[in-house]
Amino acid sequence: MPLSDREKALLQEMEAALLTEDPRLGAALTGRVSNSQKNRIALGLFLVLFGVVTLFGGLISNTTLVGVLGFLIALAGLIFAISSSGAITTSPRKRARKGLGLNQKMEQRWDRRNNEL
Repeated sequence: MPLSDREKALLQEMEAALLTEDPRLGAALTGRVSNSQKNRIALGLFLVLFGVVTLFGGLISNTTLVGVLGFLIALAGLIFAISSSGAITTSPRKRARKGLGLNQKMEQRWDRRNNEL
């Protein structure tokens, strides 16, 4: 059943209120990326590019320290870009395990062997 014009207008008002009150939550719910988040991702990618150029500069000049520094810059830029994109969550999700893990199976075997002796 389609929404009436009044319901559509009310829904748009609620969305606008949500975006003004909590833009981060609104962006997460709508899937939109904010400008500041785009800027952080772009900065991270720039750092990766700069780090790779520095790494190759160190390789060409046979300077190990410059190569290592370039690698570290590229790594930091990659971590910065990925963490800014929201791909990495701060809270790990717990997954449901089916059955026993390898360590638990090994412990049970060990206990059975010791009990048999």
